[in-house]
Amino acid sequence: MRFAFVASDTSVAQQARRKLVDRYGDVPPEQAELIVALGGDGFMLRTLHAHRALEVPVYGMKLGRVGFLMNKHRLDGLPERVARAHTASLFPLQMQVTDAAGNEHTALAFNEVSLLRQSNQAAHLEVQLNDTVKLATLVCDGILVSTPAGSTAYNLSAHGPILPLDANVLALTPISPFRPRRWRGAILPHRTEVILRVLDPAKRPVSATADFHEVRDVRAVSIRQSGGQGVRLLFDPEHNLEQRILDEQFAAE
Repeated sequence: MRFAFVASDTSVAQQARRKLVDRYGDVPPEQAELIVALGGDGFMLRTLHAHRALEVPVYGMKLGRVGFLMNKHRLDGLPERVARAHTASLFPLQMQVTDAAGNEHTALAFNEVSLLRQSNQAAHLEVQLNDTVKLATLVCDGILVSTPAGSTAYNLSAHGPILPLDANVLALTPISPFRPRRWRGAILPHRTEVILRVLDPAKRPVSATADFHEVRDVRAVSIRQSGGQGVRLLFDPEHNLEQRILDEQFAAE
């Protein structure tokens, strides 16, 4: 198998890459049958964004602080581990943004799209699903739309639900909601288009972020699942992503 090894900038990840290249060889990602990402979850997300158009599966090894999307790092037995690995298909969200100047921006998110207030003023947002306004005014610090793969990340920190990987749903989760006080979000069919409008953008500015791509001073954001741009991640059987997401619902900490 032709491997392409990519690594984060840390000395630990770079040293691991050199050892793996010496053992298994290395080709450019464009020529690879498998991309091996060395780092943490943040680097994995950047790898997925950078190489998703190649339609090459990605196998991660944890050499960072957070490694929910990664397997354990080991030098030996890589071809055998890949042969035994389970595949998880991830479909990103597509974010379309109109900013205060009328400019249009697009970006993809494998974890979540989040809107956050930019100042000390709470955000005032309108929440629309498809063609129906569900909340005329949501007063909050922000709101996010999460994929199942991202539901254990920022979404969980905001008290959103953990979603099974194969559930075909998205999580719509408010961040510190003030009005309506008891609204805790919703679980949506994965084909739902979520449209979020900023009601007072001059006084209450809001930013929008898709994974690590941020747009400031937004007026409206449309979010929908991008079904045609999925990626394949490989996981060791003992680190099956679907099972790990299920186990998170029973974690004590």
